[in-house]
Amino acid sequence: MAVPQNKITRSKRNMRRAHDALVAGNPAECPECGELKRPHHVCPSCGHYAEREVVAIADEIDFDDEDAA
Repeated sequence: MAVPQNKITRSKRNMRRAHDALVAGNPAECPECGELKRPHHVCPSCGHYAEREVVAIADEIDFDDEDAA
């Protein structure tokens, strides 16, 4: 069984853990629609990337009861 030979002090333990914190995201504003998006990713609301449309976004999808069955 792995057991440390010497005690690790609270100071050394906490110094090691100082870099383990999670960092917040860095959202950027989409130049087309103004919504927040992840940098270097396609905008989920309008489908644009680098000021051109990459993904066509459907405005609204209507499912009929007959088509769903």
